Amino acid sequence: MTATSYVQGQTGRLETRLTVPSTPKAGQVAVVCHPHPLFGGTMDNKVVTTIVRAYKEQGITVVTFNFRGVGHSDGVHDNGNGEIDDAVAVITWALAQTQATELYLAGFSFGSYIAAATVSRLSALPVQLKQLLLIAPPVHHYPFVGLSLPANTVVVQGDADEVVPAEEVFIWAKQQSITVIRFADCSHFFHGRLTELRQSILENLV
Repeated sequence: MTATSYVQGQTGRLETRLTVPSTPKAGQVAVVCHPHPLFGGTMDNKVVTTIVRAYKEQGITVVTFNFRGVGHSDGVHDNGNGEIDDAVAVITWALAQTQATELYLAGFSFGSYIAAATVSRLSALPVQLKQLLLIAPPVHHYPFVGLSLPANTVVVQGDADEVVPAEEVFIWAKQQSITVIRFADCSHFFHGRLTELRQSILENLV
């Protein structure tokens, strides 16, 4: 079952989609953040929908949403600042809707920064972070270095990424002692590799 809702954020309504598996696991929910709004990123991005499929296959209810100013969401792009507030609003709503106590948090590209930056805000919510999944995190462009990330963080990075410098991701992840799944000869958008990406997510779920 998939249903669209509107969640109240700081700058208005956020277009949100709830995907419920046929036999959902009790107490678990996943929230997925989409890539950069100014470069066509929406919750319908194919990497985002691939992540959704992986979680759904594992019986995890999934919430995706459009950041402010995207699709039918109110507001305007805020360079990654207000978008963190958007993510917190959607996570809070997702927990209330599902009564979940365990959260899977994921993001692709720009969305991976928002997901990572949101971790510090989770202590105010009644939830345990099961896993943080960062796909092609733009460590060269956003202040990832200042973030304190959990030990259960997993990074997926293509080494032929034409948007995010892969070596910078590998160096950052090693410094943070973060698990990296490396995709050889793989572009930023995982062209031709989405099935492999889905399988990799499934194999590394905790």
